[in-house]
Amino acid sequence: MIVLRSLALFGLAALAEIGGAWLVWQGVREHRGLLWIGAGVVALGVYGFVATLQPDANFGRILAAYGGIFVAGSLAWGVVVDKFRPDRYDLAGAAICLVGVAVIMYAPRA
Repeated sequence: MIVLRSLALFGLAALAEIGGAWLVWQGVREHRGLLWIGAGVVALGVYGFVATLQPDANFGRILAAYGGIFVAGSLAWGVVVDKFRPDRYDLAGAAICLVGVAVIMYAPRA
């Protein structure tokens, strides 16, 4: 149950961070304005709070593992939102990152 909670929190964190960064990008690069930028900043703040809810108490471990979630989540966001088509190297890199997440977060420890 702890692993499922942790994975759900990683998913929520990714949605908040990647979505927030995308909103800022849209506000600045696509000239959509301050409301988009402001919404992005709020979402990025939510990301910071979600990370604190992880069951593991080690900040460095959580952030290191989240990096792999961010990589895979960013590619997924691009596919769904921007119609990006990852190539086999994108997919292989994301898979490697997710294996890293599993090792860092969920390996048995004494």
